[in-house]
Amino acid sequence: MTRHKQSQKTLWEGMVSEDVHALWEPWMVEADKLLDDEELVERVYQAQGSRHERSHTRGRWQTPAEIVLRLMLLKHIRNWSYDVLEREVRANLVYRDFSRVGLNKVPDAKTLARIGQALDGEVIAELHRRLVELAQEKGVVQGRKMRVDTTVVETDIHYPTDSALLGDGARVLTRTMKRIAKTGKLKRKVRDRMRSVTRRVRAIALAARQKGSQGEERRRQHYRELLRLSRQILNDTRRVIAEVERQADKSKRRFEPLTRALTETADRVRQVIRQTKARVFDGITQSADKIVSLFEPHTEIIRKGKASKPTEFGKLVQIQEAENQIVTHYEVFEHRPSDRELLTASVEAHKRILKRIPRLVAADAGFWSQQQEQAVREKGVQWISVPNRATKSADRKELERSRWFKKAQAWRTGCEGRISVLKRRHGLSRCRYRGFDGIKRWVGLGVIADNLINIGQAMAAAHA
Repeated sequence: MTRHKQSQKTLWEGMVSEDVHALWEPWMVEADKLLDDEELVERVYQAQGSRHERSHTRGRWQTPAEIVLRLMLLKHIRNWSYDVLEREVRANLVYRDFSRVGLNKVPDAKTLARIGQALDGEVIAELHRRLVELAQEKGVVQGRKMRVDTTVVETDIHYPTDSALLGDGARVLTRTMKRIAKTGKLKRKVRDRMRSVTRRVRAIALAARQKGSQGEERRRQHYRELLRLSRQILNDTRRVIAEVERQADKSKRRFEPLTRALTETADRVRQVIRQTKARVFDGITQSADKIVSLFEPHTEIIRKGKASKPTEFGKLVQIQEAENQIVTHYEVFEHRPSDRELLTASVEAHKRILKRIPRLVAADAGFWSQQQEQAVREKGVQWISVPNRATKSADRKELERSRWFKKAQAWRTGCEGRISVLKRRHGLSRCRYRGFDGIKRWVGLGVIADNLINIGQAMAAAHA
């Protein structure tokens, strides 16, 4: 059963709360008032009720919606894991008071993880939009200015090599088949080829250190053996799935989750085999459907020209800001677009959220496009500060040397600082949630956490 809020505090707990409240950080006092918003709590309440058909009216009492909201945000404000969140809240009276847990039992880490999955990417986006509305009502955001930039949030994968991917696939397929064989009756025993696979993976890594044609030929020979072992494991997978399909309906239903996982992993391993053959033996390195992780198949290869990290593996994320460093809009792209295609959509999102067109728009040179700039100007933007590095026009160069343009570009660099804070303070450098919806949840909660601190600080400074 679900509920909005915790039961009424006892007299002694209220007295303790008064003393603890004096230890709060200034931004927490203002953030506490924002999180009392009924729409925020109601949205979390509805998400909890959608976990099962009768979650609102049946079963044990779930953690109240307001506590779930505050605990999830506290986790991303401090960039903690669920285990650390449980330990810190249990041991700290300030966190107990802020999260409204009080003297009641703190939900354990596994419970918090299950509840957190109910808050999918769409729910998080709605919570973010509501928080921006509250910031606008409080006067923290006016929407007169807008700056936008993109970054990469990496998925939680190891550096992808074809040999490592084939090794991962062999391990997962073998492990899953053994689980089916342990509880089911199979005609043939599942053969474990992991020892041979591991040897080939290590041999490929050693051969890669040897330069010249001799090392290249050794590497190709080891890849042939690794591909042969991978095909044999795929044949075993096909046989096991066929045997499960021939069993009675009751057994088939029992093994359905395992056979489904087996089929999905086998399809991904076949794709890895195709791209390995194309790269190693045909020299084809570019592929539209290239896969770099069996566990996070949505991961993309992104190169943004960074000297320290030329290649990143994750998803492109757009971060859009207004006054007081408040992120008014974010977006995780399923397929990476070009930055020069995003300026008009950014202005439209700004208008949709804040109900006004910004007077000033600032972005880096990657966003420049003559068509996009003209479209933004037609929408009513007066000042557009987007450099064109390739221009040969004297008028354009004169415009970019003007005082207002340079001042707008100086303000734009704050967006890079905001991205750095999101990555360092709130963990957006690497996503710890699984799947594409997981990365949307991770980014959204990190942005909300950062906004909550900045809104709280702005309101506390205004009241000082």
